[in-house]
Order: sequence, then structure tokens, then C-alpha cells
Amino acid sequence: MIKHITILLTAFLMSSCVSQSECPKEELHPSDWVSTLVGTQSEYLLSTGNTYPAVALPWGMNFWTPQTGKMGDGWAYTYNAHTLCGLKQTHQPSPWINDYGQFSLMPVRGDKCFDEESRRSWFSHIAEEARPYYYSVYLADHDIKAEMTPTERAAIMRFTFPKTDQAGVVVDAFDRGSMVECVDGNTIVGYTTRNSGGVPDNFKNWFVVRFDKNFSAVELTSDPATHKAGEKRLYPEGGKKAEGDHAMVKVHFETERGEQIVARVASSFISREQAMQNLKELAADDFETVRENARQRWDEILGRIEVKGGTDDQMRTFYSCLYRSTLFPRKFYEIDSEGNPIHYSPYNGKVEKGYMYTDTGFWDTFRSLFPLLNLVYPSENAKIQAGLANTFRESGFLPEWASPGHRGCMVGNNSASVVADAILKDVTPKEDIETLYEAMMHGRSAVHPDVSSTGRLGHEYYNKLGYVPCNVGINESAARTLEYAYDDWCIAQVARKLGKVKDIAPLEKASRNFKNLFDKEHKLMRGRNEDGTFQSPFSPYKWGDAFTEGNSWHYTWSVFHAPEQLAELMGGREEFAKMLDSVFVVPPIYDASYYGFRIHEIVEMQVADMGNYAHGNQPAQHMIYLYDYCGQPWKAQKWTREVMNRLYSAHPDGYCGDEDNGQTSAWYVFSAMGFYPVCPASDEYAVGAPLFKEVTIHLENGRKVEIRAEKNSPENRYIGRMTVDGKTEDGNFLSHSKMMQGQTISFDMQAEPNLSRGLKGRELK
Repeated sequence: MIKHITILLTAFLMSSCVSQSECPKEELHPSDWVSTLVGTQSEYLLSTGNTYPAVALPWGMNFWTPQTGKMGDGWAYTYNAHTLCGLKQTHQPSPWINDYGQFSLMPVRGDKCFDEESRRSWFSHIAEEARPYYYSVYLADHDIKAEMTPTERAAIMRFTFPKTDQAGVVVDAFDRGSMVECVDGNTIVGYTTRNSGGVPDNFKNWFVVRFDKNFSAVELTSDPATHKAGEKRLYPEGGKKAEGDHAMVKVHFETERGEQIVARVASSFISREQAMQNLKELAADDFETVRENARQRWDEILGRIEVKGGTDDQMRTFYSCLYRSTLFPRKFYEIDSEGNPIHYSPYNGKVEKGYMYTDTGFWDTFRSLFPLLNLVYPSENAKIQAGLANTFRESGFLPEWASPGHRGCMVGNNSASVVADAILKDVTPKEDIETLYEAMMHGRSAVHPDVSSTGRLGHEYYNKLGYVPCNVGINESAARTLEYAYDDWCIAQVARKLGKVKDIAPLEKASRNFKNLFDKEHKLMRGRNEDGTFQSPFSPYKWGDAFTEGNSWHYTWSVFHAPEQLAELMGGREEFAKMLDSVFVVPPIYDASYYGFRIHEIVEMQVADMGNYAHGNQPAQHMIYLYDYCGQPWKAQKWTREVMNRLYSAHPDGYCGDEDNGQTSAWYVFSAMGFYPVCPASDEYAVGAPLFKEVTIHLENGRKVEIRAEKNSPENRYIGRMTVDGKTEDGNFLSHSKMMQGQTISFDMQAEPNLSRGLKGRELK
């Protein structure tokens, strides 16, 4: 058992039993299985998740993380680092997007410990505990134990000091415009403006830090490069405020050995006064009470899905993935003094009423993260959908990548999938449905004037020709076409539900535009020129160019809504299955000429040793389940189990690529339960191979979905027989609407594939 897992469970195990072998697994809370360090052993050249140990509440507005990297580094925490320089408030969804609204606290011992490098301390994972609701670490150079635990918009920190007259806490508001002010003998307020885009000019993250002990002295600066560390000033003498490019403050204390100083911290994107309001989330609770409340919240959210009958590593992997699946999108709204939700709009710079969520890229998360919310956490997604309606009202567009406002990243118009799936599953608040339908329709023929990835770049060509040409200066044109076609299908389903009769036929026609890119010679999707000729020369191994972070082998399957029609184009189900087989058979060769270098996604495909299957990036993640549609479900069962076993773990290198805001984690959560939403905005899940002997989904409506596979084992990965509510089911699909009524699904698992079951697939449409 690796060190960080041992540390994760030690405290609980020691308090409840003499040894781990004597402690029944049932005594563990769901959060006890989580390691927040999964995916942190990442770097620019190779991602094993690109995560950080987020200390937060589910979908919380503020996350906290230990900081090993330098200020502004997208890799704020990396498992292989040896030193820490702060406990950082972060809103970073991805190192590629980077951060905003960030500042840090660092307890120190020594007059000269002030700037980022001088305050650094060595630490070890041996003396680190990382849970969703709690983080602690021993800072060896300062002989200080630092702990933190969160609420949604606040946190409480506890620092245990040695005996010294040189104790202190550095509050670093970061560069690019910030302020700190000592407002009384134990309180600091300030703001930070450091961001990586997606904000109006008046953006600020206001914060307040209140200590439970008065300062013996303070030192402030707005220019750390010229500041002479150790220049103490007794409050209130010598000035109370520093404002400029890079504001910092160090508060000083005299401490006895073992003395604990508590800092209560909150922030607001609205105002200084609202930050004070948000501090009230902590009430008068002590550290232990806040931690216990946070643990209970995580156990309630993670406990919505109970799994039993797996190995320890499978349990840890499952709940670590479920933890990642319930972090994003984060709340971007706050609660005013009268209890109403309000938000600073990252779109118009005003304070508006209502909900707002952010920090998600729909190109990634439409696939399984949002379907998971609709199944298990629909009340949260209802607020997210209300926030999307507010985004349209405040900016004129639905977001495609929000952090916190519109960001120029990725392609497609997959907000349509996210919005449609929620409407069709009766999750969306009724008062927002018409607004969201208008927003989807608007996005079909518009592009944001400042952010070309929002709306539909190339919509003029797509609406006229039925595809986005590859020779008109619009990159990744084939990927755009395929995703626009699926998105049109999603909107068509909503049009039918809402009785928008005039819209249905043109939307359904547009949903078949994927056919315009199919090359019969290669039986693959291919970029097409404006004059109708195919892009030439053509290599199915070429990454980028007409595709997005993938090649034709990966993107050909992006016909989520019509796999049977794709099979017809390929020559029937047998040929379709052969082409699926080929993805795993062809070697992991690649053409990186479009990028000019081998991007990390290519490396992650190569090292996985699964041919040209690239699970580390999103376009191909649904592909395995397409075997269900051509009557060869045993291959879906084989490969889903193979991916779960080989490409996921609860270790720091536990992902096979970017985790991406819960998408890659949600794939595992669904797959471990035994089914997957190949086509969001449909009522259908494709069946794979359940990983556990028992799964219970506690639905918000009070009903349960019980999944039983008593003979499940590493050897028994194939379904011999499936029953739903006691009746034999020979098909390869489950219904969301029936599942919401409560179901019992039983699988008889066996070591050899059942070649006579599930052969029909579905009727070709």
C-alpha cells in the first residue's frame, strides 16, 4: 500500500480498531476511501490527471490546495515536489486554463521568511494527510503543523507553532494588482486581481482573514522585490495598507510550543462587505466542528452511490473518481444578507440576482459528467441550468468553456448537449426552459465577437454546405462538423418535446451532416474542402488539422446519436465492428506534423499500449460502448473492464491523461456501475461490464437503482445473462426514465463471452 493511501486511512483506522485487518470495511465512510492526490504526479509533458488535492465542499465556490509551484504556475501542486510555499485559495479548473481569484497563506518561523522562496519549507508525504474535507502537513523547516478545512465560501486554518518569538503568517495577494490592509489587531482584508482571462476589467476577489490572536507586529509591502524582510511595525503605527502590483502582509506572533493559532478566511467576487458576509458561514464553530460538517457533507454526496464487493484499490479508485465528479462546475454565486443567491457576473461585470456556476469545458464534460449529475444529483444540475440561463441573459451566449467567463478553448457547440439532456430529463427549472431553448437556437448561427470558441465558428459554411470546410482558415473543421451535427440532434429532441414544430425538420436534417465527411474509401471521417473534394493527402494517424486533439481513428465515432447510420455507411454491422477492432489493432503510430511536436495526449496514447485507442483524451471515450450497437456486446464488456483495470488507479499517477473537470472520472463511475450514456439527450444507457458485486444508487426521488453481480470477479468480466426487475433482458441498453422509477438490475457474470446474447443491437434507423 503506497504511503499516501496509508496516511489517508490511518487516522480513521487507529480510532476505530486495533489493526486494519480487524476493521470491517463497512465502518469506513465513503470519504475515507478518497485520495485527493490521485492525478497529481503530472507534468507538462505527461499528464496522469493534471489534478491538485482540492480541499473543498462539493461544487464549492472556493477550493484550497497546498502550493508547491511558483506563483502563476498552472501546476500548483505536484506529487514529486519536496517544498511548499503556501496554502492557496484556487479556482483553477485545469493547468491549461490556469487560475483566477488566487491568494495564499503560509505559516512561518523566522524574521526573514517572507517572499515565496524564503518562506518555502520541505515537507514529506509521510507527514501529509489529504482528504476532500481536510488537509494537514508538517512544515519541517518551520516546525509547524498546518491544517485547513472548508465551507463553500470560507475555510478555517489551524497552525501549531513551536516556542518562538519569530512566528508569523504570510498572506500573499499575488501580483498583477492586489491590496492588503490591516483593519484591526487581528484582521486582514484585501483583494487579488491575478487571473488568466475570462473576466471583465473590474474583476476582484476580495478576501478577509481573521485570526484568534492579536498580532505582535505586522509588515506590509506592495513591492516584495525591494522589501527588507523583518521590518516589523507595531499595529497601528507605520501604516495599515499596501496596494500595488504585488501586495503582501506578514503578521507576527510570539508563541509557546504546541500553541495553536486559528485563521478564519473567506472571500467574495462581489465586495469586501460580501466577503465579511461569507465569513459567517463558519459561524462560531471551532475547527473540529467545521471539519466534521464538511466530512458529513462529502459522505452524503459520495454516499448517493454505494458500492460493495470490490478490492480495496477498486473502492478507492471509485470514490476518488466520484469525488472528482462532484467538484466541477463550481458555484460562482454567493448568498446575500437576506439569504438570496446573487453573483458577480464574469460576463458583464455587474452584480446580478440568481445562480451562476463556472469552471467547466463542455467539450469534455457533456459526455458523461453532466449525465451523471442528471441521474444522481439532479437538484444541483437544476441550479447549474438556471445559471446557464443567466449566462445567456448576461452575455448573449451559452458558454462552451467558462473560467469564470467565456474562454477561448476547444471547439464545438456542446452546450446544446448539456442543456438538452437536462430539459429532456425534466431537470431544468420550468421558468428557464424557453430561455435556454432560445439560447441553443441562437448559438447555431452566431459566434461570440471576442471568443471564437463560443457559439459556432464556421456556422455560415456549416448551414450552407452541411460541413465546415478545411481550407477556409478554420482549424479543426471536421471535429466542428461532427459535433455541430450531434448538437443539432440534441436541439431537435428539445424542439419535439416543446412542440416547436417548424424547427424539428431542419434540425433533424442538419443532424445528418456527419455523412458529408464520411470517406467510403477509408471508411473514416475526413476533412473536406469548400469545393466538395476531400482533404488530401490524408492520414488517419494525423493528429489535429481537421480534428481536435485526436485523429480520424478517434473522431470517426463521434456520431453519438446515429451509430447505426454510421454502421450503414461502413457497410453494415460486421464492417462497423471490424473498424472498431482496428482501433485496438493498429499500432500507436501518429503524425504530429500539424502541431510540430508530440503533444502530451499523443504520448499518453502511446504508453497505454492499447493500439490507437486514446482514452486519455475525450473524443474516443464512448467508442468501446459502440460494440453494443452492432451486436457484439462482449467486446464492450472486455474493453471496459480492461480500461478500468489498466488505466485507472487510486495512486498519484492514477489517470491515463487529463482528468478534465470530472469527465474522465465520470466515465469510470458509470462504467464501474455497468452502463454508460453514449448519447446524452437520449433516454438510453449502453451496457458494459459492472465492476462491483453490488451497487446501489440512491435517487433523489427516494427510489433506488440496485445493481447486482454476485459472481463478479477479475476473471468473470462477461455477462452471461441480464435481468431487469426479474425479467430477462437480452438487449444491450437500459432506460434512464425507467431507472428513475427504481430498478433492480442483475448480471450473471462469467469467464467466457456469451456469443449468443445481445446480438440484435438496435434496429438501424
